[in-house]
Amino acid sequence: MKSQSLTNSAARDNFRNANLLIIEDNPDHGILMKEAIVQCLPEVKTALVSSEEEALLYLNQCRTEEWNYPKLILLDLYLPERQNGWRLLEQIKAMPGAMGKIPVVLLSSSNSKSDISEAYQRGCSSYLVKPQLAADWLRYFQSLRTYWWETVTLPKIEVSLF
Repeated sequence: MKSQSLTNSAARDNFRNANLLIIEDNPDHGILMKEAIVQCLPEVKTALVSSEEEALLYLNQCRTEEWNYPKLILLDLYLPERQNGWRLLEQIKAMPGAMGKIPVVLLSSSNSKSDISEAYQRGCSSYLVKPQLAADWLRYFQSLRTYWWETVTLPKIEVSLF
């Protein structure tokens, strides 16, 4: 019973000021993800960007508005090339303070063992192979909700007043 109350407490904290950043250059995948989020994570405010530059601009803006930090980042590995995704992951992880501790989930069409292994070596929190069917996106985001928003305790963002 105690773990259930901890889970509920963690979920309440996770959903407080809940922001999700999606970095995806494929417009069709972006639409599928946004639709799945509306159904599976209606409490979460979502930002969708389509390039490294847009992602860095968004994250730098968040640094001045700490209450808007994303609690989770979904990053397409091939953005459009793998090197773009690796570079952005490294830049996010190198950011100072709480920003560099935000969990990053890599999404990719690649199920290559070398991509998966390298992703974890470079600091991603999780690696998901993108589903092929629209219905599977809903299942993925329901699982994402259960694990990332209702089960784990996400890092707290410390808001500084000065």
